[in-house]
Amino acid sequence: MHQVLKIKEIRVENYRTKTFIFGRPVSSQPGQFVMAWLPGIGEKPLSIAADFPFALTVVAVGPFSEALHRLQIGDRLWVRGPLGHGFRVAGQRLLLAGGGYGVAPLFFLARKAIAQGCTVELCAGARTAADILLAADFERAGAVVHIATEDGSLGHQGLVTAITENVINENRPDALYACGPVKMLEALEQQCQQYNLPHQLSWEAHMRCGLGICGACEVHSHRIPGWLACQDGPVSDSS
Repeated sequence: MHQVLKIKEIRVENYRTKTFIFGRPVSSQPGQFVMAWLPGIGEKPLSIAADFPFALTVVAVGPFSEALHRLQIGDRLWVRGPLGHGFRVAGQRLLLAGGGYGVAPLFFLARKAIAQGCTVELCAGARTAADILLAADFERAGAVVHIATEDGSLGHQGLVTAITENVINENRPDALYACGPVKMLEALEQQCQQYNLPHQLSWEAHMRCGLGICGACEVHSHRIPGWLACQDGPVSDSS
């Protein structure tokens, strides 16, 4: 069943990203998602950026997200959920790794972990400095932030896996948590296996129903056959 949420505030995060803050909380865990619906447009999965108040950080990458970006304060959005299995805080020293807009759900996790007394380091990767999301918000929350950009316009030039390896070697974390493109997650999984580091990874997949019925969100990669992001994930836990 859909919940009807009214937009209370809209924050512009960068040139193609907005955070929509709604007028009430929705009980949820970092890493979970909702199926968001707009009449006449359709329904898409969106990661949860905060629970109290409920918030969604949305990048304009297609017809649905572009329609969502056109909404104004006071407009309504329909959501189903929260759905899926999210992140589980384990240990005291957490290393977070986000690629592109995969950083958004990790901010929810960072705030929860810091509130529990954990130390958090974020390694954020993007194509350019303009694509980096929420870095200042992580710092204000108390996290240490490392940045990598493919063009070298901010931080380390290269992929996020280079800076995660540096952090692992210099300040051994208790676990790594990541969200981003599949190739990035595969590289991080190999890195964690190399260093025998527990890890929880949020896998991207094309979702239709969000209920495990249609099978569209099966994550092939090297997951177990039939592993569905909406039901078994989106977070996989190595422990």
